Amino acid sequence: MKTPGTPETEEPSAPNRPKFTGTDNPRHLRAIAALLRRPMPRESLDREAGASNGPELVAELRRRGLDVPCERIRFVDRDGNACRPGVYSLSSSDRRKVHQWQSEQGGAA
Repeated sequence: MKTPGTPETEEPSAPNRPKFTGTDNPRHLRAIAALLRRPMPRESLDREAGASNGPELVAELRRRGLDVPCERIRFVDRDGNACRPGVYSLSSSDRRKVHQWQSEQGGAA
């Protein structure tokens, strides 16, 4: 049942995403540096960033204005079961935002 006044189609939230203004959080900086090198699954991102909750770390970066897409891949785990883990990466837009922010900071990060 539709709620009165609810739009028929939802607008994507990306246009409302805040401008990326950087971060001074060491975990964010390590995660960004790692994702600039290569896409990685949650476990690898946890290790690189020194975190234990990669999805929340990614959510924090998204709240700061990055997209950080997650591609679900087909994989077989060590027990032979099919699974669909996610691999995080920076979009080309994210890379531009990060490089612009780094240049404003004098290349730090």
